[in-house]
Amino acid sequence: MTDELKQAIIDNASGPSEVRGDSGSIRQHSLVDQIAADKHIAATEAVSDKTKKTFGVRFGTLVPPGAV
Repeated sequence: MTDELKQAIIDNASGPSEVRGDSGSIRQHSLVDQIAADKHIAATEAVSDKTKKTFGVRFGTLVPPGAV
């Protein structure tokens, strides 16, 4: 999905932001809004990645043998 979104941003950046014709007008989201949406999606996917098996920061106490 991220590749599709990046391609959509590239396509929208190369085209006009607003088009008017006899049948009506069409306006796209601004490039700033599209980049913000891409950053939001990337951050959401990074946080909710189900394939990662890490627990973030873990704290523990190391006790060398014989120190008991």
